[in-house]
Amino acid sequence: MQILSIYLSLINALALLLMLADKQRAKKHRWRIPESVLLASAVGGSLGALLGMWLFRHKTRKTKFFVTVPLLLAAQCALLYWLSVH
Repeated sequence: MQILSIYLSLINALALLLMLADKQRAKKHRWRIPESVLLASAVGGSLGALLGMWLFRHKTRKTKFFVTVPLLLAAQCALLYWLSVH
């Protein structure tokens, strides 16, 4: 369980930092991080991605992110609950 906690901390931090980096690049009209990369990071780090969306006000209007990231977080919470009771 300790390895899982470390993994989740790292992947959530990565997702958060990717959201920050993409937002900063968007403001400077520079090359952006592909949405597929942002969503892939959200598969493992949905909490970090969701926090990044809220904190940096990034991708909040995109339906793909507005719907998918919270659903991924719900699925991760359900999986973690299931793992903790089995």
